[in-house]
Amino acid sequence: MFVSKLALPRRMFLRGIGATLALPLLDAMVPALTAQAQTAARPVRRLGFIYLPNGVARNFTGINYWTPLGEGTSFEFSPILAPLAPHRDRIVVLSGLAQHQADAFDDGANGDHTRGTSSWLTGVHPKRTEGADIRNGISADQIAAAEIGKDTVLPSLELAIDLNFLGGQCENSYACAYMNTLAWRTPATPLPTENNPRIVFERLFGDGGSPQKRLAQARENRSILDSVMADLQRLQQSLGPGDRATVTDYVDAVREVERRIQGVERRNASDLPDLNQPTGIPERFDEHVKLMYELQWLAFRADITRVVTFMLGRELNFRTYPEIGITEGHHGLSHHQDNPTQLAKYARLNTYQTELFNGFLEKLKSTPEGDGTLLDHSLFLYGAALSNPNLHAHYDLPLVLVGSAAGQLRGGRHVVYKQETPMTNLLLSMLDKVGVPVEKLGDSTGRLETLAGL
Repeated sequence: MFVSKLALPRRMFLRGIGATLALPLLDAMVPALTAQAQTAARPVRRLGFIYLPNGVARNFTGINYWTPLGEGTSFEFSPILAPLAPHRDRIVVLSGLAQHQADAFDDGANGDHTRGTSSWLTGVHPKRTEGADIRNGISADQIAAAEIGKDTVLPSLELAIDLNFLGGQCENSYACAYMNTLAWRTPATPLPTENNPRIVFERLFGDGGSPQKRLAQARENRSILDSVMADLQRLQQSLGPGDRATVTDYVDAVREVERRIQGVERRNASDLPDLNQPTGIPERFDEHVKLMYELQWLAFRADITRVVTFMLGRELNFRTYPEIGITEGHHGLSHHQDNPTQLAKYARLNTYQTELFNGFLEKLKSTPEGDGTLLDHSLFLYGAALSNPNLHAHYDLPLVLVGSAAGQLRGGRHVVYKQETPMTNLLLSMLDKVGVPVEKLGDSTGRLETLAGL
């Protein structure tokens, strides 16, 4: 590769054997005289959906675990949301929204977990079937990906923590496809999630080569980026000091994530030599989640994708969290029966999830881009498809918006909507914020007025 001038294209890649390195936004990618005007006028917007399985601990007598005290700009953070306090000016807590397409209708009493997941981003009641004739709706993330993902390597990225599969039936004769992904490209096409950090890393940066070669490379403890380093060094010679530092920091971050994945693989390989366990998946929940968040950060930073869905677990999961003293299965603990001890324990789990999310937000906030940061140019929905899991309730859902969407959203608020307002009205408003307006989504009845404009 030869760089003959400092004005570089935004969609620039370094390609090597088995690797592709997309570069972060550099000053050299925008002509010097128009850099400030262009980055301010046309910032890249990212959209993310972070899903909490099995609902959250809501409120108990005298304790608001999730819902903030107060409305408008004078609200006080609840215990579960307290880790997000450093980002107050970029946060809107929403109360009162419902997703009643997740209700049973005529499908029988069970299935709330499945319907909750499948309708969360579609606003459509799924067809009850165990077979291949599944039917849902197009999800908000895929509506966005079809537009803002046109210019990226990956239109969207679907991630999860649990091993998810699309075949078989999982709950009350519903196909597992409904429970194991949030993303639906068409009403009949769910997109599978990936929970292995190694596979996600190779999807972001790999560019060919047989599986055998990539496995041999990992065993040799070489970096997947080694084959682009010669081109990278030549590029660095053509850049200014600021851009050189940006590229160096970015490559170091990529190498650090890869180093951690390789460490997990070596540990798994030595500890479990005879088991058919996927390599690259950490045993600890927090280590796994942090790796997946870092991969999202890298993907956003390099503009490999602009749309992400991330499931922190699947509904009905039985994961335990011994690192924070919780040995009961997640789903069983969510059915707390209003027992104060169990509710407090479940709130601790939900707070733990929020702390991990805050770590991701801190990385976005500390990453400059154009006239702001990655967090300034992003918009995330953090929440669940169940409010009180003890009741399998699909009303007054726990939902939080985080980010500024490139100046399109004013934070620092707790907004309480009229009960039963469709959650899909929020999704329409979010799509507006990232420049993808649509007339209707699922059971939507309009936009959320308090989110219109700024």
